[in-house]
Order: sequence, then C-alpha cells, then structure tokens
Amino acid sequence: MNGEEEFFDAVTGFDSDNSTGDFSEANKISGMIDLDTSKSTRSGKSGERPPQENGIQKHRTALPAPMFTRSDFSVWSILKKCIGLELSKITMPIAFNEPLSFLQRITEYMEHVYLIHKASNQPQTLERMQSVAAFAVSAVASQWERTGKPFNPLLGETYELIREDLGFRFISEQVSHHPPISAFYSEGLNQDFMFHGSIYPKLKFWGKSVEAEPRGTITLELLKHNEAYTWTNPTCCVHNVILGQLWIEQYGIVEILNHRTGDKCILHFKPCGLFGKELHRVEGYIQDKNRKKLFIIYGKWTECLWGIDPVSYESFKKHERRSDHPRKAKMMYNFTSFTVSLNELESGMEKTLPRTDCRLRPDIRGMENGNMDLASQEKERLEEKQREARKERAKEEAEWRTRWFYPGDNPYTGTPDWLYAGDYFERNFSDCPDIY
Repeated sequence: MNGEEEFFDAVTGFDSDNSTGDFSEANKISGMIDLDTSKSTRSGKSGERPPQENGIQKHRTALPAPMFTRSDFSVWSILKKCIGLELSKITMPIAFNEPLSFLQRITEYMEHVYLIHKASNQPQTLERMQSVAAFAVSAVASQWERTGKPFNPLLGETYELIREDLGFRFISEQVSHHPPISAFYSEGLNQDFMFHGSIYPKLKFWGKSVEAEPRGTITLELLKHNEAYTWTNPTCCVHNVILGQLWIEQYGIVEILNHRTGDKCILHFKPCGLFGKELHRVEGYIQDKNRKKLFIIYGKWTECLWGIDPVSYESFKKHERRSDHPRKAKMMYNFTSFTVSLNELESGMEKTLPRTDCRLRPDIRGMENGNMDLASQEKERLEEKQREARKERAKEEAEWRTRWFYPGDNPYTGTPDWLYAGDYFERNFSDCPDIY
C-alpha cells in the first residue's frame, strides 16, 4: 500500500447514494470499508412499490404489515426445556420468527455483491483479497439487531433471486432436514464470479443466550483471475433471550484462503468481553504464503472496516472513527432495504417459479401480511405434512432426491460439500415436489 486512501462505500439503505458524507475524514486514511446497514428505515406507504425506471424493476420499500409485538409471549416457558439442546429439533412458536425462510436469509450474502465485482476488477492480488475480506464481513453486517428467527426451510424448499441491476442470479435448496443443510449457488450475469456453499447451522440454547455455529464452507471463485477463496463464518450469539434487551455478537476466527497464491486473510471477530469494550470489533491481517503481513484490517462488523499497512497501523488505530447513522426501523424486523424485497411476490411470478419457492410458503406470507393466527396454523400444517411425507418414504424405503444440488467434495478444500448440479434456470420444474 502507498498510504493513499481507498474508500469502499457499502451503505445499503434506501438513501444510500447520499450516505457517505459522514465519513469525509476517511480520505486521509488507508482503506475504509463502510458496512453500516442502518439507513434501511421505513419509507412510503406500507407495501408501496416505486415505479419502474429506465427499464430496471424497482422493488418494494416496506413490508405489507408492521412487526407484531412479542411482549405477550413467555420465552422462558418454551426455552426452559431446551437448555443444552440442539434447537433445530425443537418446534418453536411463530412468535420468535421473522417473515423470511433461512434460505432467504442466506441470500443476504448478496447484498454487498458490488464488492465481488470490485474484487474481480482489481489488478493486484492484495487488493482483491481486501475486497473479498470486506465481502465476507458484510455477510454478517445485516444481522445486527436481527433478533427474529428465520423459518426453518422444509425439505426440498428452494429460493431463487435474479437481480439484473446488481449483476447476479442466485438459487438455493434445502437438501437435508436432519441435519438441516442449505445449499446455494450464485453466479455473475457477466460471468465474472461463482459463489457457492452449504451451511449447517448448529443452534444451542445456553440458559440466557442462543448460539448459532455456522458449519460449512463458503467458496468464491473469481473467474477472470482463476482464483478461488474459501472461508467459514463466525459464530453468532443472541443474548438476553429470557429477560432484558436482546443483543447480538459475532465471535470466532475467520480464515479466508486464496488457493492460487496462498495468501490468507485472518479475521478475529472479538467476543464482547466483561465490560463490552470489544463488542462488534473485528481485527485481522492479510499475509502472503510465507506468512509475511501485508495489510491490517480493523473496525466493527456493524459499522465499518479500516485497512492500512502494518507499519502505520498503531498510529492510525489511535484515531479510529465510527459511524453515527440512525438505527434501522424496529417495525420492519430491522430488515435492510435489500432484505425487505426478498419475499416480494411480483405479478405473474407464480407462473415462472417452482412450487417449492419460499415466496409461496403460506405461513411466511401470512406472517408478512400481519395475520399471525393464519401463519401459526399454516406453520403447524406444513410441519405435519413434512412429518407424514417422511413416514411414507420410510414405509416405502424410498430415498429423498434433491433436485438442484448433489453431495460431493469441495473442489478446493476437499471437505464434504453440496455442489450445484446446474440447469435450474432452464426452468423445467415438472418433477418438483408438493411440499406446501
């Protein structure tokens, strides 16, 4: 690095085009990556969608109904029987949910996809690793203040998203129920990248907190450079689930490996600590294959990341800055503008989607529309239908067949993974199961 500032704006709110003004002094510092997603406040009438402009589809800016209150529900009455257990096997009341499937939650990886495009266009390997590291951290930024639990996907459930304005398309499938495994694949519309992986979240309740350990490998391939990067996500923990203000922390070590060059980015998501001094902090560095430190990264995963050369790190760390954007609207489940659009069912979309797509789930749709009784009834019906289908397969000794992914080894790490079989976007959905 030559000491000159490189500024990465990743604000994702409704007025993100004007959101960088609070960081004018960042021009004096090397490498700021703004991860603040807090500008996603409610805008316009509920459910209103802006008109289409210049041939680009505008997406809705609010949910059809505001978030309901959870104050009437006793969390302890449910969770006191679950201490130390794996929560994916526990049926939870709909009061703890947010109106999204976990498959849609995974799609939030793509909110900052511009960082992938930026990495693909960088000529130097170090600059590419900086952008990839920013993308990896941005994947957890939208989880700040997201205390609602996404709906568990049903076996065979799918979700697709095509965003021509952002230059990608995405497909995911729930490939296993016990253990719950979600597989996904995304590609750039300009054939500049492939992004894929499988996630097996281990959820445990520890008395006052719920911990989510995201098992599974994430892989990003930059096709123009013939490079592949792999990593796993940090552990997420929701605190004060029984009493008090809910809050979230991410902790653990994330190692991003460039399999072509041997360069590695090691990021330490720090636990809160006794007095909260380390809350949300991320510190790490990029090293070459000989373990020489090339670049230092530090900041907060909820706000922004700073990057600088190792020699200047200690001096600049003393002048660490922070974001002071207003927080997200509570009445939208703390969704960002990108997230608000994920369950949108546009006119005519039912004709092109497979009947397994998350947007067609009646329980999630009922919750999004504010009909909690209907949502709860449909959730119970779908879970019972899934149990009956499993019993029927067991009786007939029939194996479940996935449609769009198959089990195999990750081509770069050699670890077990689920690989995209292709052909989803050919749209031959005649053999998709009836799961709803």
